Amino acid sequence: MPKVLISDKLSEAAVQIFRDNGVEVDFQPDLGKDPARLAEVIGQYDGLAIRSATKVTADIIARADRLKVIGRAGIGVDNVDIPAASARGIVVMNTPFGNSITTAEHAIALMFAVARQIPAADASTRAGKWEKSKFMGVEITGKTLGLIGCGNIGSVVASRALGLRMKVIAYDPFLSAERAQNLGVEKVADLDDLLARADFVSLHLPRTEKTANILSAERIAKMKKGARLINCARGGLVDEAAVAEALRAGHLAGAAFDVFAEEPARQNPLFDAPNTVCTPHLGASTTEAQENVALQIAEQMSDYLMKGAISNALNAPSVTAEEAPLLKPWIALAETLGGFAGQVTEHAIKEIEIEYVGRVGELNLKPLTAALTAAMLRPLVGEGAVNMVSAPLVARERGIQIAETRKDAQGAYGSYIRLVVTTEKQTRSVAGTVFSDGKPRIIQIKGIDLEAEPQPHMLYTTNTDTPGYIGALGAKLGELGVNIATFALGRAEKGGEAIALLGVDEPVTEAMLADIAQLPQVRQAKALHF
Repeated sequence: MPKVLISDKLSEAAVQIFRDNGVEVDFQPDLGKDPARLAEVIGQYDGLAIRSATKVTADIIARADRLKVIGRAGIGVDNVDIPAASARGIVVMNTPFGNSITTAEHAIALMFAVARQIPAADASTRAGKWEKSKFMGVEITGKTLGLIGCGNIGSVVASRALGLRMKVIAYDPFLSAERAQNLGVEKVADLDDLLARADFVSLHLPRTEKTANILSAERIAKMKKGARLINCARGGLVDEAAVAEALRAGHLAGAAFDVFAEEPARQNPLFDAPNTVCTPHLGASTTEAQENVALQIAEQMSDYLMKGAISNALNAPSVTAEEAPLLKPWIALAETLGGFAGQVTEHAIKEIEIEYVGRVGELNLKPLTAALTAAMLRPLVGEGAVNMVSAPLVARERGIQIAETRKDAQGAYGSYIRLVVTTEKQTRSVAGTVFSDGKPRIIQIKGIDLEAEPQPHMLYTTNTDTPGYIGALGAKLGELGVNIATFALGRAEKGGEAIALLGVDEPVTEAMLADIAQLPQVRQAKALHF
């Protein structure tokens, strides 16, 4: 039974979901505040469920010998060292949709608040003043809302704004024209164009290297005079000092911020700026949202630990619970083909091409490609240095190009995978399929047909096709005390290049390989392990 640690405050309903799915749960909601203690115990768990209080550092991950998955109940994963998790093969999940409505509603609420100066008017009235003429607001109806980012949350904001009879324009390089049309928004190609036209600007995008300080002082100066700015996305997207200056100068009429470059925000240039509404990162702070993300992460982690299904992972391809059993035998085949190629390849790999032929091409290919790549790289970089999660990154670091192609069924097999590996010296291929028994078979090597079921220990030879070779090889193995379990043969043509793939009961040592290589027909001899 897999065991999950909950180190932050999650609802009892989420705890029960784990239990109902057959997962043992250790609920310690305050443990995340004690990193030293967390590091001591993390090695006992297969899963870690967190919110924002737990900081999953590289040091903690290094001690997580059993850990398979980290689940963040919420969107932001700034508190998880994702590269360190990926290097250990730990899947990192979040719940990107659980907070969408809540955060979008908060953005709309802030837009109303800054349009009508509600917080300042409330404070003034409570102070016994009656400054009715001081707090002259503006209507939302008929105004133009500019969205910077129109994904999950931005699209909800767009829907609500359209219901308020606003005109909505959006800047988002990933927003398709069709999607924009379905949402009822106008897509603009240039951010400066949006800033010049919008009466209200609302940000809804993650903070990355490309988006950091996307609203710089220069861009803020390009905003429409009298515009109002709302940020419920991420701190660091906006030059806060420049916004404060624009407010004091009267260039901007108001601003509302729920997120800040430094949090907790004890001091900030915006705190003293006129007509500014500031809240302490409340975008996801509703009862419904907190419950939703807790339940979602419990379901996602349970599905992964019990069924192999991966959803909303930041460092691994998604696999649904329905896909997992269909993919399992093909993942085993992909690992076999990758393992074979990695063990027989002697030169630096430049490129791999993976052909998915027939029905297998209709499956989710990302986990197949990841499994194949990891198995191929493992003999080259060392056991434990690469896995399905880290394989794409390791391949990129080594300059290996990966290409996938889908092809219609052809040849004797209705569905198979073919791997073509290009090195500095040569190009070679290996192909395989899954038989009706669910077990993988190697069906072709270097374009030569054969049929071999992978065994834990195997011997692979390339040789010249001459009479007596099979007997000589069998005699040599008998002399070395190696028992043959299976024997598959193939040749390109009579008297030409031939291959043999043998399953053996004992590992073939380097000394044995050297002895086998002395046979006059042998060109290459390799010991394989699967």
